[in-house]
Amino acid sequence: MATYVVLANFTEQGVRQAKDSPKRADAFKETAKKHGATVKELYWTQGLYDITAIVEAPDDMTVTSLSLGLGMLGNVRTQTMRAFSAAEMKTILGKLA
Repeated sequence: MATYVVLANFTEQGVRQAKDSPKRADAFKETAKKHGATVKELYWTQGLYDITAIVEAPDDMTVTSLSLGLGMLGNVRTQTMRAFSAAEMKTILGKLA
């Protein structure tokens, strides 16, 4: 499984319905599970992003589909980044010429 960091910002609609944010987070976790992914951690954050999630998914297409589906609901806009563990980074660096 690959690890991804999903950063999200509330849209105007999302802010108006902020009280429902924990329920929406639970729904996102369930949707991820149905797609074979796992939301390992989810935090509401201060600063540039309103929400940060750590997601494990089998591939880029799965996590991209999840992020697009989440965005289509209109409550958040997301930015998704592939994350590498220390072991994965050592393998990557081992391939350097």
